[in-house]
This record gives sequence, C-alpha cells and structure tokens, in this order.
Amino acid sequence: MWLRLILCALIVAFCTAIGYLAAEKYRQRKNYFSQLSDLVERYLAELGYEKKPLPAFLEGCRYTGDFGKTMAKIARHEQAVCRESYLTEAEKTDCEGLYSMLGRGDSASQREYFQSKKQLLAEKKAAAEKEAKARSGLYLKLGLLAGLAFVILIL
Repeated sequence: MWLRLILCALIVAFCTAIGYLAAEKYRQRKNYFSQLSDLVERYLAELGYEKKPLPAFLEGCRYTGDFGKTMAKIARHEQAVCRESYLTEAEKTDCEGLYSMLGRGDSASQREYFQSKKQLLAEKKAAAEKEAKARSGLYLKLGLLAGLAFVILIL
C-alpha cells in the first residue's frame, strides 16, 4: 500500500517536472528579450550622456544565460552569432544586426538606429512574456494531469 502511494507521488512529480522542463524554452526566450530590451534602453542612455567605450559599458552590465555569453563575446570584440534554438531565424537575424551596430559609427546614427529598434523590442518582450506565462502554466498543468492519468492507470 505505502509502496504504491510513494510510486504514485513519484510519477506525478516526474510528469510535473517534465512539464516544467518543456516550458523552459519559453522562459529562456522571455529572459533573452527582457535583457536585450534592457540593454538597448541602457545603451541609449549611455549614448546620450557618458559615451563610454563599448567594452567599458558592457563591464558594468550583468547579464545571464545565453544573452550574457553573447555580451561577453561582444566585449571581447568577437563576432556575435545567435545560435539560440528558441529564437526564430528572423529574430536571430535582427539580433545579429543589432549586435553588429553596437559601438559602430557615430553616436547620432547609433542613437537613431537603437531608437527605431526600441519599440520593436518592447513588443517582442511583451509577446514573449505573455507566451511564457501562458505556456509555462499550460505545460505544468499538462504534466500534472499526465501524472494523475498514469496514477489512475496504475491503480
């Protein structure tokens, strides 16, 4: 009897964990666009005031995950290539274009370029947050329901 209850609890926990892991790409996408939007806003403020060199500016920024790795490459003057699986090909191209413009040209042209991208990034950030919230909850619930279905089949 106790063995069955423990097994059932483990099955439900395992399936719920699978649901949580399945939604990870949506959380990563949300974090990526959130950090990218933050970078653009901070860079626009930087262009308007201090105008530090790009590596000095990026040292003051603390980013995590795939975005942090990309920013570290840019700070080392390496070519930033988007290989994140959770981004579409068009988004990868847009991000690479944005990265290539960082620190290039005069401050007026950079400010104009990043100002034009700011609204687009805000929309992508909002859409990614909405999708992450919806999908995370959905996959978590589906995992829980699948676990409960397995438990019913076992009993």
